[in-house]
Amino acid sequence: MKSSLNRWTALVLSTLFAFVACQGVEPEGGTGTGPENMLVKPVYNKTKVLKNPLTGWVMYGSGSGDPSYWDTSFYVDEKGANVRVRDYASAAYIRTYWAAMNPAEGVYAWRDPSTAIYKMIHGALDRGLPIAFRFNVDGRDQRRNTPKFVTDAGAVYGVENDKFPDRITPMPQDPVFQRYYEQFLTALAEDFNDPGICAFIDGYGLGKWGEGHTVAYDPDDLTRVDENTVKLKEDVMNWITRAYASRFTKVPLVLNYHRSVGHPTDGTQPDSERLVSIAVSNGYSLRSDAFGMNSYYGTWEKGIVNTWRYKRPVIMEGGWIVGQHSYWNDPAGYRRGHPEDVRKGEFDASKEARVNMMDFRVGEETQSWFTDAFTLVQQFVSEGGYRVYPDQVSLPAEVKSGTTVKIGSRWRNMGWGYLPNNIPQWDYKYKVAFALLDKSDRAVKVWVDQACEPSVWVESKPFSYDFSFQVDVPAGPYHWAVAIVDTSLDDTPGIELAVNDETTAEGWVKLLSVTVK
Repeated sequence: MKSSLNRWTALVLSTLFAFVACQGVEPEGGTGTGPENMLVKPVYNKTKVLKNPLTGWVMYGSGSGDPSYWDTSFYVDEKGANVRVRDYASAAYIRTYWAAMNPAEGVYAWRDPSTAIYKMIHGALDRGLPIAFRFNVDGRDQRRNTPKFVTDAGAVYGVENDKFPDRITPMPQDPVFQRYYEQFLTALAEDFNDPGICAFIDGYGLGKWGEGHTVAYDPDDLTRVDENTVKLKEDVMNWITRAYASRFTKVPLVLNYHRSVGHPTDGTQPDSERLVSIAVSNGYSLRSDAFGMNSYYGTWEKGIVNTWRYKRPVIMEGGWIVGQHSYWNDPAGYRRGHPEDVRKGEFDASKEARVNMMDFRVGEETQSWFTDAFTLVQQFVSEGGYRVYPDQVSLPAEVKSGTTVKIGSRWRNMGWGYLPNNIPQWDYKYKVAFALLDKSDRAVKVWVDQACEPSVWVESKPFSYDFSFQVDVPAGPYHWAVAIVDTSLDDTPGIELAVNDETTAEGWVKLLSVTVK
């Protein structure tokens, strides 16, 4: 009788301690996890900005090289104060050109502290923003985007306008071009094939503005299409996506998908879907630069998203630049002088596509999000991308060392996107894990549930799991905790959970006090 009372007292005290760290603890009675387990119900947080990989807002870099650019803020009426843009961002996107990164053979600007690109990159990294890249090679409408040493070595190119002979268009099937481009990628990967500092790479960059349309294969006629064009498109798509994928084995890669990808002229092409599939099969995810442009982002593009939904994540960029483009001519009927209409159009298209990431581009576009449409910024934080958490966990408050325990957990993703644990570069590295923490919140022991798979959690549906393991730690007081860990980094917490509950500095969410005897 005395033993039973002591046991009951221990359970009651454990429950009281649990309320300090986690709201909603009650006895659990019937999921196969044991009648003496306690049911803990973490409280969902729907407003916190989660700085997780491949989800959230993307802040774009500028060409100034001034690191303080990353501290840009705008006054927001709803807040009654200035709001710093990067506080809402989870990545920093730098769209630049090959010649800027690699001005001479063997010379790489990102390694030189005196260059603007070095300062821009490290300004972001120093502020906790991982970098994303796109590299343009085609100079039409811009500048010489391919380094001069490449064409001096014999790379074949064409010129669209003789008035601008330096605005060259390299032929992507040319072996000299490919050799030097691969040399550039090899050097880049030496420094940026690291998910800790690189969020993703937009790894195609051919055609005008690097957007993958009007890709030329004939130096004498940049818009020529003949019987060999289809083969060249496929060969180049395979070459460039494999060149990136073989070097960037840990960093996500994306392709700008659209109906004329890789083609010399605009318009829907019958083989565009196959080209997108080639990129995906070579390890790519999806991105579009035309969200909100209803003449360019239409039925074809929406069909691609539907094909790959929850199989590959989608990153968006708005197509209209409100300070430069006649956006009021869009079929959506955006009103002239009302950039908030464009923001709403981009947001609605993003929601329909279930995108994981949205864009804060430089200048008026970013300012417009904060001054004209800040409610949509907050709405994407609350609804977009992925926001995962356990809505209940069943675990014991008392354990005998050397015995097996069974923990039940139920998980939800409250965002409209998904946690893309299935992409090749991640290779299912994010896993649910439980830990026993000591009094200093150090994880004394961690158990990883290999069967609990985050990439399948979609559309707020509950996904339940039971997990059994042997507790083999010294007797004493501990705290149960849960996290989604990165198994490639010694099972340390890798995904921030969307909860209000107490979280340790390392990222473990505390659940319940437990005594090990």
